[in-house]
Amino acid sequence: MRGAPADPPGGREAVVAAARRSYGKLVAFLAARTRDVAAAEDALAAAFEAALRDWPAHGVPASPEAWLMTAARHSMIDAARRRRTHDDAAADLLRLAELATGEEPPRAIPDERLLLMFACAHPAIEPHVRAPLMLQTLLGFDAATIASAFLVAPGTMGQRLVRAKAKIKRAGIPFRLPEHDELAPRLGSVLEAIYAAYTEGWSDPTGTEARRRNLADEAIWLGELVATLLPDEPEALGLLALMLHAQARRAARRDAHGGYVPLADQDPARWDAPLIDTAETLLRRASRLGTIGRYQLEAAVQSAHVIRRRTGRADWAAIVQLYDALAQLTGSPVVAINRAVALAETRGAADGLAALDAIGTDARLSDYQPYWAARAGLLARTGATRAADAAYIQAIGLEADPAVRRFLQQRREALHGR
Repeated sequence: MRGAPADPPGGREAVVAAARRSYGKLVAFLAARTRDVAAAEDALAAAFEAALRDWPAHGVPASPEAWLMTAARHSMIDAARRRRTHDDAAADLLRLAELATGEEPPRAIPDERLLLMFACAHPAIEPHVRAPLMLQTLLGFDAATIASAFLVAPGTMGQRLVRAKAKIKRAGIPFRLPEHDELAPRLGSVLEAIYAAYTEGWSDPTGTEARRRNLADEAIWLGELVATLLPDEPEALGLLALMLHAQARRAARRDAHGGYVPLADQDPARWDAPLIDTAETLLRRASRLGTIGRYQLEAAVQSAHVIRRRTGRADWAAIVQLYDALAQLTGSPVVAINRAVALAETRGAADGLAALDAIGTDARLSDYQPYWAARAGLLARTGATRAADAAYIQAIGLEADPAVRRFLQQRREALHGR
């Protein structure tokens, strides 16, 4: 049953919307039944290609997800038959039998993304590839995008992802929620992937990029699901608090003309007070559970920023202490950058710059825009105009967001009194 015929652009837009809304859901549904993540991705890619040909010409189906599932299932069956012809693999025959049941997929596809996430976090998968694997399978990110988020070379990341998917198939890793005693060891990778998805959506505040649109909302939904599943796990509560704190400031990140507004210049009246209150409640619940972790500390940093609603100034001394704890816990260069900026607020720009210099030899930072933007700002405050100008040029060249790029250009021009 189809709806009214759509013009070609409308059909293409419907395919894009379906990909944005349902990609991870459909991959999870297929992969849970075949244990073959790569084949599920390939079949779904073929289904979307078929939709791009069919929907503009014949109209959008009444149930796009069911249409895509049927097309993907047929693609997987054809691929399994080809493999059977070549190597007569018993495992492929079993998967083929399960897929070729003759039943149409349900109109409402069950959401099994959380099962896929915990499968990707299985002990058989190497720890450093678990979160990247979730991002690719659930959100369809390419290896280059994921590599950038994790400061790894694209080729290296691509090889890791291919090997991990093969391991899921070869080992027959089950798609189910682990038993309670197995759950906690996998949780870190699941939370890392959720937060990486959130930060991808956060980096598109105006919602103009189809690939990133609604990612922040999806990540918060997954975070709420994990927090419900593990109500006594402090890091699950901490991550949800962190995301809600950030989400509360989303509208304040742009002015009326679409210009970028850094946190220090945002109007607290534009922050979402109910979201902040919810985040603070979650953080207090987490703190009573007796175990401190990365996400609780990061959420506490956000809490120290939003205190400006009442005092007019962030609690920079607390922020430095929290970043000290995070640096010891994670060794992250990103944490070190943020710590340097906080130090500049408590001890002066020269101390902040010295902290940045201490990590300047880290090769991962050579193409990392926030490092160069922070360096430019601190150099400008110390009066090192020429060095600040060079750092601003580097930061501007690395920034993809036009609004942030304009902001950095304005800061650079201010160096020269323009």
